[in-house]
Amino acid sequence: MSELYGLIGEKLGHSFSPAIHSQIMKKLNLAGYYHLFEVNKENLAEAVKALKVLKIKGVNVTIPYKVEVMNYLEEISAEAQRIGAVNTIYFKGEKSIGFNTDYYGFGLMLEKFGINVLNSRAVVLGSGGAASSVVHYLKDKGAREVVLVSRDINSAKEKFPDLKFCTYGELKSLKGYELIINCTPCGMYPNLEESLVGSDVVKNFSVAVDLIYNPAETLFLKQAKAKGLKTIGGLYMLVGQAVKAQEIWNEVSIPENIIDQIYQDLAAQISWMG
Repeated sequence: MSELYGLIGEKLGHSFSPAIHSQIMKKLNLAGYYHLFEVNKENLAEAVKALKVLKIKGVNVTIPYKVEVMNYLEEISAEAQRIGAVNTIYFKGEKSIGFNTDYYGFGLMLEKFGINVLNSRAVVLGSGGAASSVVHYLKDKGAREVVLVSRDINSAKEKFPDLKFCTYGELKSLKGYELIINCTPCGMYPNLEESLVGSDVVKNFSVAVDLIYNPAETLFLKQAKAKGLKTIGGLYMLVGQAVKAQEIWNEVSIPENIIDQIYQDLAAQISWMG
């Protein structure tokens, strides 16, 4: 019997998730289909109920519903509660259970590209669900200092009371930080010429990470590379979190080489597409 999975979000035309999950299922000999479910904000609660009624086995959750969707689930995993965001739902029997696999995907990406978090100083752009996953991972792995940059400082302080904060206008004055991480959708396809920060900011760091995976290299990363920074796009994180989601849905353990294979295949496709 083929299981049904999917992705819920507001605008999903850019998503690579169906291709990734299809590859995971093929490599594991799992019968299933992965669909995109575009949902308007006012219909989110009804959409979660409908997915459960239709016996969908599991879905991923993307922008802008990672926080709000928590209101409509029966159970939230420990890591998702701590982070305050859900990006994976498992419909197990009569229960809808929320998880956060972004946390694991981000960690796998940093490990893959040799980024040591311990004692590092990091700047995180954005204060949404993705930023929360990143902040918790950095703190868990021993980052010495994390500064959050947000357009709404007051709201961000409520979510992250123990962090340092600054505005985008104050970024230029920050010195001595190694990592700058974009956790916002700014620069995502089709808005390819957008970046929250310029070369005058990125030049003060040594590593730039962008959670965006389409395009493979955002304007933010292009500016960072031009200044000699090590740059990492979000594709490996996307694959890593998808593999973790499949582990949850199917209650299996998937070897890391599967992540590497799918990442390499997808990276080659993106390169071919230009």
